[in-house]
Amino acid sequence: MIEDLKKIVGPKNVLSGGAEKERFSHVWATDIPLSAKGVVLPSSTEQISEVLRLCYQHHEEVVVHGGLTNLVGGTQTNSNQWVVSLERMNAIEEIDIKAKTVTAQAGVVLAELIDAVAAQALFLPLHFGAKGSAQIGGVVATNAGGMRVFRYGMTRNLVLGMEVVLPTGVVLSSLKKIIKDNSGYDLKQLFIGAEGTLGIITKVSLRLFELPTSRYAALVALKNFNDVIRFLRMMQRELSGNLSAFELMWQATYQKAAPKDGQFQLSPEYPYYVFVECLGHDLQKDYRAFEDALALADGKKILLDGVLAQSEREVESLMRIREDTQVLRDSFVSTQHFDISLPIDVMDKEVERIVADLEQLPFIDAVLAFGHIADGNLHLVVGKNETTPVIFKTIESIVYKNLKKHLGSVSAEHGIGVHKKAHLKTSKSPEEIALMKTLKQAVDPKNLLNPGRIF
Repeated sequence: MIEDLKKIVGPKNVLSGGAEKERFSHVWATDIPLSAKGVVLPSSTEQISEVLRLCYQHHEEVVVHGGLTNLVGGTQTNSNQWVVSLERMNAIEEIDIKAKTVTAQAGVVLAELIDAVAAQALFLPLHFGAKGSAQIGGVVATNAGGMRVFRYGMTRNLVLGMEVVLPTGVVLSSLKKIIKDNSGYDLKQLFIGAEGTLGIITKVSLRLFELPTSRYAALVALKNFNDVIRFLRMMQRELSGNLSAFELMWQATYQKAAPKDGQFQLSPEYPYYVFVECLGHDLQKDYRAFEDALALADGKKILLDGVLAQSEREVESLMRIREDTQVLRDSFVSTQHFDISLPIDVMDKEVERIVADLEQLPFIDAVLAFGHIADGNLHLVVGKNETTPVIFKTIESIVYKNLKKHLGSVSAEHGIGVHKKAHLKTSKSPEEIALMKTLKQAVDPKNLLNPGRIF
């Protein structure tokens, strides 16, 4: 296999048996070395096709690696599997200014893609903490979310076309740049969010927008969850569609995340904190509208306190308070992370229940809640002073207890991967899971591509 793979991608692009494999850690933010037969680094769709065809013929399992920023074990491997890394598939093939689209290979890092289209006065609205490492193929394969979902939608809403290689090596290429295409099944949707279980995405065509010329942000404090919702509705109404981010932190989270040098630091004693961002195209008009909307909320006694960013640097500083989850993880001996969706009308009560139930346990140090509240996505970081499989499952059972009753989701944006398989049934019916398995069986009858993910 090694010699055959070297013939396809070149001798230097098959790594096996050496220390160099250790850089392909399978869990984000850890130094766990890779366990695999080897790492294959193709540089073209044709090479990926040949690699998968070879593996299919010899019944060899393949796990796809992008930027290694997933949080659900999606790139986890064992010693009997091959890794196909897409890092050499890193070309931006076209930026179409007239059509406002970009076509890129799967290994392009998201931040680089954002910067490249911005240089052409175009805007790719994807924004999340891992953008400096995440590759666009993985972003599409996991249907990533982020801070601007409620305005621009999930990654799925931005994909116009794609090229994908099936487990058998067959290439499906439909790199269309059109928004409207009602010609039968929309096959690209099968691969968006499928976590690499149905095919390897090699290229994507994405929809772009005009680059905003104004950007304003504020951090405000509120006294109760009802005021948070009132404030959200007011911002949506007053800002005429320019509201691009509305991020909520509960008190305990803000106390851990706020900068200790006092910059932009509101009092840590308020119950709720919201980071709000506005993107637009008229500097003076948008700024006045933003100020007026905040003043209106303040006049109606919705806000307790707040600070308005005065520059791009200050906007980024405010955003980092919400975005930098590393500081939350570093506060504890061990952490457990959750990424759930709930209807907004039950979210606060569920957070109260989860926090109360978890804080009764002796191994819990703190429960930190935050999220993209405008789209119903809640994140939890559970800090604990010890961890065992029993403790892990106990915490899971408390967090997921009412998801099914509220028609929520066990995964709002991180996916299922390996870690959340046991809880898929809280979000999907038996009939839905059966159909998903039927699709997997039809496309990958030998179960060789990203096996063991999702179910």
